Amino acid sequence: MTLISFVVPAYRVQGYLRECLDSILGQPFDDLEVIGVDDASPDAVGDILDEYAARDPRVRALRLPRNVGLGPARNAGLDRAVGEYVWFVDGDDWLAPDCLPEVAGRLRAARPDVLVVDHVRAHWNDTATRSAMAEVFPEPPGEATFRLRDRPETMHLLHTAWNRVVRREFLVDLGLRFAPGWYEDVSFTYPVLLAAERIAVLDRVCVNYRQRRAGAITRTRGDRHFEVFAQWHRVFALMDRWGPAVAELRPAVFERMVWHHLTVLGNGERIAPALRPAFFAQMTADHRRFRPAEGYPAPDGLEGLKHRLVAAGRWRTFSALRAANQARATARGTARRALPVARRTARLTRDAVLREYYRAELRRPIDPTLAVYAAYWYRGYACNPAAIHAAARRLAPQVRGVWIVRRDRVDTLPPGTEFVVAGTPGYYRTLARARWLVNNVNFPDFVRKRPGSVHVQTHHGTPVKVMGLDQQRFPLGAGGMDFAGLLRRVDRWDYSITSNSFSTQMWDRAYPASYTTLEVGYPRNDRLVTATAEEVREIRDRLGIGPDERVVLYAPTHREHLPRYRPPFDPERLLDVLGPAGRLLIRSHYFNDRAGRARRRSGGRAVDVSDHGSVEDLYLAADVLVTDYSSAMFDYAVLDRPIVVYAPDRDAYALARGVYFDVTAEPPGAVALTFAELLELFRSGAVTGAEAQRARQRFRDRFCTLDDGHAAERVARRVFLDNPA
Repeated sequence: MTLISFVVPAYRVQGYLRECLDSILGQPFDDLEVIGVDDASPDAVGDILDEYAARDPRVRALRLPRNVGLGPARNAGLDRAVGEYVWFVDGDDWLAPDCLPEVAGRLRAARPDVLVVDHVRAHWNDTATRSAMAEVFPEPPGEATFRLRDRPETMHLLHTAWNRVVRREFLVDLGLRFAPGWYEDVSFTYPVLLAAERIAVLDRVCVNYRQRRAGAITRTRGDRHFEVFAQWHRVFALMDRWGPAVAELRPAVFERMVWHHLTVLGNGERIAPALRPAFFAQMTADHRRFRPAEGYPAPDGLEGLKHRLVAAGRWRTFSALRAANQARATARGTARRALPVARRTARLTRDAVLREYYRAELRRPIDPTLAVYAAYWYRGYACNPAAIHAAARRLAPQVRGVWIVRRDRVDTLPPGTEFVVAGTPGYYRTLARARWLVNNVNFPDFVRKRPGSVHVQTHHGTPVKVMGLDQQRFPLGAGGMDFAGLLRRVDRWDYSITSNSFSTQMWDRAYPASYTTLEVGYPRNDRLVTATAEEVREIRDRLGIGPDERVVLYAPTHREHLPRYRPPFDPERLLDVLGPAGRLLIRSHYFNDRAGRARRRSGGRAVDVSDHGSVEDLYLAADVLVTDYSSAMFDYAVLDRPIVVYAPDRDAYALARGVYFDVTAEPPGAVALTFAELLELFRSGAVTGAEAQRARQRFRDRFCTLDDGHAAERVARRVFLDNPA
């Protein structure tokens, strides 16, 4: 019999589900199964589960026909489990590495009804908070099993399903199921402990409990938090049914109920002010209904005072106490942040004067026809914003589009393009009054999100390397990023444009906020789909490329952690292999050209095209792309032409910068890890061989299905015309 059945319910966790599944399947332990339950999730959860099930026989994917909620979804997985033990792990949490052998060892040695394991709260800012295990068990709990009446302090461990492994037959015999509704753990985990004859505790961190910045019910306001009362009612109903067997534990369970109610009410992100009096009144009613006749172990101090106020129904006093505590905390924070007046400079710089002008412009009405566009930190007319701008001019001519550019890039704009120069009064005025703000990177920190304005983040590539908050785990590649500032910028987004489901999943976890994702394909790739053979010939003519020349475009990405690193690459040796008809175009990453320095060099058949204004021109002109970890491969794959992944520093890059997936294991074509291998790929013809073609087709099926030539139109209709068609 399988030892452990993992039940993984998943709803709107597409950005985290892969990490959860990998953390289970990658353990040095095989006696397990995973039942992934898609609770009718509207995102890619079901597809991810199907993908894992197709490649790993230990995974079974279950798709529910309608959304039933976390509790019933767990029940559906439990009904299909075959393991001796069942472990409910939520789809946005993940297991600690190498924990399963120790869990399995304890299960086999002790044969408990329930094994409680330790956890940490893993916060979105890459910090972790320890659990209460050390306070509940100041002395190691040891390997012996016990009943709850012998160690009632066990109830002070977090009452969740995922921090305990339960014997499946014990659950079946008990007839215990998860109830519907929020706080479903309450009416499952306390009864499990009450009924268990053999409880074991493993004081090893096994679960990373993700504290999501957005999307968790603990950070969602609404009246559904009142469902906590029904869950506790179920606990006491079971205790009444079980009678004398659990009667002596009633005071301890009651204390946990009051503590939990106070926790829910005390979290300002759950209960709106208007609902707090009614919530408090229900707390008082339940206190009177379930209070044991012999009393209960109420805490001392301030917490004990709260218990007494609940018992007496004194909401006004409770509310005043809460307000006083919050005022003291605010005062302390203000005092810490205050700066002496003497530190403030009296002299306003030019930038400060312009910022004051910007703030004054914010007080003027939004221009209902104005859209502002920018790309690559004002480097010019490019990428997704340029494609959206062109589509908007055609579909929404009433919208006036204005571009922000650096002064040294003005001459790169297409004729007739309206623009303002970054840093000028017109720049600040345009930013302040625009209704739409479209960019493929973030606007500066000073830009305010005005009510009624619409911010569109188009991004500029499908991510291979980790981005956003995920970079916190790779400090060498993060380069001293201000993650709090990043999140303030992300909070301005109304729309996030993605080119495929994979990008959507990664942006969900890298940039957690409340924006709407438009998974419509990349607008900049429309041109790659619609370009005619005549257009390709004209581009090649402008670049001086003959009709019979075979063009290789080499476009490596930037190494943030190694700014002076260049992959080993000898253009002359590659050209020797390509033969007399070969031509090589070399394009550096845009990070290497922030100041706008043109570095075009002609060297016979090798040409540096780093300063060429349109990378799409270069894609269309090239017969083969050679790249490493760049998003260029996803765009070029739209053309269905050969791609070579040349990754000489694969392991070092993944370790220092971090990657979302290994492009050498799931490549868009042939792979070379050394320059000698790269030469051999071209020499042998493997670049265009059957295996490379099959790899490219798999890659295209995964990443390029939305690039049909109409992505910019879809964005323009949704953003400017409010038409989702």
